[in-house]
Amino acid sequence: MRSLGRPLVSCRWRWDAVAVRAAYGRHAEGVGRGSLRHPQHAGCGQTVTSFGVPTSLYCGAGRAAVAVSKTPGQSSVSYDRRARGRCGLLAVAHRLCRRQIQCHRRPLSTKGRQMGELGMTIDGSSMWGRQTFGVVDPATGAVFAHAPVCTVEQLDQAMDAALRAFHEWRREDDVRRAALRECARVLLGALDELATTITAEQGKPRAASVAEVVAAVSWLRYYAELDIGREIVQDDRHGYADVVRRPLGVVAAITPWNFPVALAMWKLAPALRAGNTVVLKPSPYAPMSALMTGELLGRVLPAGVVNVVTGPDPLGDRIVTHPVPRMVSFTGSVVTGRRVAAAAAGGLKRMTLELGGNDPAVVLDDVDPEQVADDIFWAALADNGQRCMAAKRVYVARHRHDDLVEALAARARATRVGPGSQPSVQLGPLGNQLQVGRMAEYVRDALAHGAALAAGGTALDRPGYFYAPTVLAGATDGVRVVDEEQFGPVLPVIAYRDVDDAVNRANASDFGLTASVWSADLERANAVAARLDAGQVSVNAHAAGVRPDLPFGGHKCSGIGVENGVWGLHSFTDLQATVRPAPKRRRQTRTG
Repeated sequence: MRSLGRPLVSCRWRWDAVAVRAAYGRHAEGVGRGSLRHPQHAGCGQTVTSFGVPTSLYCGAGRAAVAVSKTPGQSSVSYDRRARGRCGLLAVAHRLCRRQIQCHRRPLSTKGRQMGELGMTIDGSSMWGRQTFGVVDPATGAVFAHAPVCTVEQLDQAMDAALRAFHEWRREDDVRRAALRECARVLLGALDELATTITAEQGKPRAASVAEVVAAVSWLRYYAELDIGREIVQDDRHGYADVVRRPLGVVAAITPWNFPVALAMWKLAPALRAGNTVVLKPSPYAPMSALMTGELLGRVLPAGVVNVVTGPDPLGDRIVTHPVPRMVSFTGSVVTGRRVAAAAAGGLKRMTLELGGNDPAVVLDDVDPEQVADDIFWAALADNGQRCMAAKRVYVARHRHDDLVEALAARARATRVGPGSQPSVQLGPLGNQLQVGRMAEYVRDALAHGAALAAGGTALDRPGYFYAPTVLAGATDGVRVVDEEQFGPVLPVIAYRDVDDAVNRANASDFGLTASVWSADLERANAVAARLDAGQVSVNAHAAGVRPDLPFGGHKCSGIGVENGVWGLHSFTDLQATVRPAPKRRRQTRTG
C-alpha cells in the first residue's frame, strides 16, 4: 500500500465496496458515487475513489491520514493516529480499525437469507405469526416477500418483554452508549443487505437506500456521543437542587414506509439512550427492512430492549391502546395522527406526532430561475416527493414565473425514471398504487381549475407504480394540490404579487413543518424567513436542518412535539427535581 507520512497502523477484514463508502459517508458528500469529498473542513482534500483499487484519504497538508486497498474478499485500512483527531471522517476510520484489531466477533451479515425468512423480534427471539401478509415490490406491482402478522398474544409478549428489560436497561448510561455504538456497527456491517431490502419494498434508487442506512447509523452515533448531565439549579449554603431526566418506560414507535430504517432510528436512538425500551411497528407497506433491523439489533442488545412486530390494521390501534407503553412516537399522516392522539389520550400517554407538511419554497424576485431550478427541483421531487419535508409548493414573483416553470419542467423531462435497482435511475416508483391514483386526481383537479401542464402529468405505461415527474404552471391557492400534502411527484408553481402576498399565502396552510426562502440577498432572505410559520426554515436550500443535532417538528397540524437533538431525547423522558439541605458545616471552636 502506498502512503505518505509516518508509519501507519493497519488492519484487515471483509467488507463490500459500498460499506466502505458508507463508513465515510457520515462525514462526506456524494454517497453512492465514485468519489466523496468532505464538506465541513476547509483545507481538507480527502477523496475516496475507485473502490476496487488502492485509495487514500488526505487531510491537511497532503498527509495520507487514511489509506485503503482492496483485494478480492479482503480489504486493508491504514490510518495515521496523529491525524484522526482533526476530522470526524478520520475518527470513523480509526474506530473501524481499532474495533477490528481488538474484537473478533461472529459475522453479522444476513447474506444468503431469503427475505421471507425474516421473523418478528420479540424478547430476543425470532417469531412468526399464524398468518402472513404479502409485501409488494412497487417497481413490479408483484408480491416479493411475506411478513408475519402479529397476534394479540405475541403483542402482549413483546410488551411484557420490553417492560421486564426496562428495569435493567435504565440503570447504566455508559452501557447504553456502548450499545448504541454497537448498533451503529451492525447496521453498517449489513448496509448492502439493508439497502437492497429498502429498494425492493420502497422503490427508491439504491444510492438513496444506501444514504438512508448511513443516515440511520449517524443518528445512532450522535445519540451515543451526546453528553447528558444533571441541571444544577441551586448549590449554595442554603441548599442544593438539581433536575434530572428519567426514562418513561416502554415506548411504542410507529413508522411510515418512505424511510423505514432512518425514521426508525429517529425514534430508537434517543429512546434507548434515554433509558427506555421500545416496541417498533413499521408500515405494512415496508416491513422487511425493519424486521431485518430488529434481527441485527437483537444480536447486540439485551433481550426485550427492542422488539419489532408487523402486521396490518388493527395492529397499530392495539399498540397505541395497550396498557404497557407510556409513550407513543408516531410518524405518518394527519388523519392517522388524529386517531393515534385520541387513542393515546385514553391512557394519558405521552406522544410525539410528526404528521407531514405542505412545505412552501418562496423564491424572491432577485433570483435567476436557472441558478436555483436544480436545487428546487430535487428539494421537491427527490424520492418522488415522498418526504414530509419536501418542497410541495413553489411561490415565485409573477415576472419570474414562466422562466422558473420552464427550468423546472426541463429537469422533469430529463429525469430518468425506473426501477430503483437500476444504476442509472434517478427516481423510482411511488410507494403504492394508492399514491398513483392520488397524483392523477391532483392533476385533473388542478387542470380543471386553470393550471397548465408544463411536464409530466401521467402514469407511466409499464409494470409497477410509476408516475412521470410533473410540473404545474399557473396553479392557485384553493386547488387541492396547493392546499393539501400531495406526497408525490407533482409540483405546483404559484405566482405572487409581492413579498407580503407570498408570505401570507405560504402561511395560509394548516401545515407548518419546513419552508425555504431563495434570494441573492441573504439579509433580505433572513427577514422573510423569520416571517414564515414553520418548525424549520432554510435559506437558499430546503430542509437543510434535517440533522441529528437539530430539532425537527412542525407547527399547527404538522405535529406535536419534536424529534432529534437533545430536544428530541427530552421527549422520551420525565423530569425529576431533587432538593436537599446544604451539608452542615462543622463549627470551628477557638482554643487558647
